[in-house]
Amino acid sequence: MQTPHVSRQPSVGLGLRRGLLKDLQAAPAGDFDFLEVAPENWIGVGGAHGAALRELAERYPLSCHGLSLSLGGPAPLDSGFLQEVRVFLDHHRVEHYSEHLSYCSDDGHLYDLLPLPFTEEAVHYVAARIRQSQDILGRRLAVENVSYYAAPRQDMDEVTFTNAVLREADCDLLLDVNNVYVNAINHGFDPRDFLARIEPGRVVGMHVAGHFDESDSLKIDTHGASVKPQVWSLLAEAYARFGAQPTLLERDFNFPAFAELVAELQTIRRLQGEGVQRG
Repeated sequence: MQTPHVSRQPSVGLGLRRGLLKDLQAAPAGDFDFLEVAPENWIGVGGAHGAALRELAERYPLSCHGLSLSLGGPAPLDSGFLQEVRVFLDHHRVEHYSEHLSYCSDDGHLYDLLPLPFTEEAVHYVAARIRQSQDILGRRLAVENVSYYAAPRQDMDEVTFTNAVLREADCDLLLDVNNVYVNAINHGFDPRDFLARIEPGRVVGMHVAGHFDESDSLKIDTHGASVKPQVWSLLAEAYARFGAQPTLLERDFNFPAFAELVAELQTIRRLQGEGVQRG
């Protein structure tokens, strides 16, 4: 059975997490439109989980979001892993693959998404690695803006750095709206100004998630809570600027009743509809 491509029309998705498998399999048509998969968590998986992946992939288009490519890392890119990812994407007819604009490994895995310095040297370095990755994958790559809590060096601001990487690598942007909000609070910039300065033709999808309020001036990106009102408002701003791009509701742990996730997906649909009407 052939699997449809992820539509660029307004659509909503959830991450394919093992803790949600039964709910995702039992969900009626219309609760969500696509599923996002971290390929490194599913390549070569067999047994009951592998069967569940195959069954869900026949019912829903898949989008892939990587966790371990380490685009900005010092170690050479893992070309063998990229070849495995390409086979996985081709097998499941996955059109869109994204990774983080960060690094997560050196000689070994660091188990965190660490920030890049916002420097011209880093722009050239990571853009070259993105181009190399796209050549191996045989498709365009989207990079995601990440949350960060310490800045190693900033010769330019985050949005200037991001735009420079997108242009030099000629790649796309997966816009994480919650990360924009978290970084804006933690580092003292205007999140709406950040959105206004992103090149609109690069945005091909969005993420939205909950975060933890450590204090008024410190927010922690957790993916373990409901989306905050301020982030919903920023998502509406993003739709107004970039159109109602396919949007994933990220929830990685502390799962609520599935109906609560569906209610958040319905909020996304409502905001997308309003964005289409404004457009």
